Amino acid sequence: MSIDQLVKQVVKAADDKRAEDIITLDIASVSFMADYFVICEGTNERQVQAIARGIKDDVEKSGGVVKRIEGFEQARWILIDLGDVVCHVFHQDERNYYNLERLWGDAPIVTVDISDQEEPS
Repeated sequence: MSIDQLVKQVVKAADDKRAEDIITLDIASVSFMADYFVICEGTNERQVQAIARGIKDDVEKSGGVVKRIEGFEQARWILIDLGDVVCHVFHQDERNYYNLERLWGDAPIVTVDISDQEEPS
């Protein structure tokens, strides 16, 4: 699976669990830790866990490897390390507090099309 396919899969999995305000940052030019951050939020702890579980399950189902998950029990900020893609699933209050979009403000925002429609030939 290409990195672009992985990013699309992560964004779609988050969207399928009704994650809000999904943003993808291309951090390759500003950090060596990953190529992309996917940042999203849920309104309560149960939804935050469901979003993280959905991402993990979808990635593993397609043969991808989840290297590490941090913060699942507290469900305030769950970090899912997929290697070149790192997903941050926040509780709404925590996202406002940490404001990763501002912290990584030099990284361009990437538009990810998750529509299932095929491109016309």
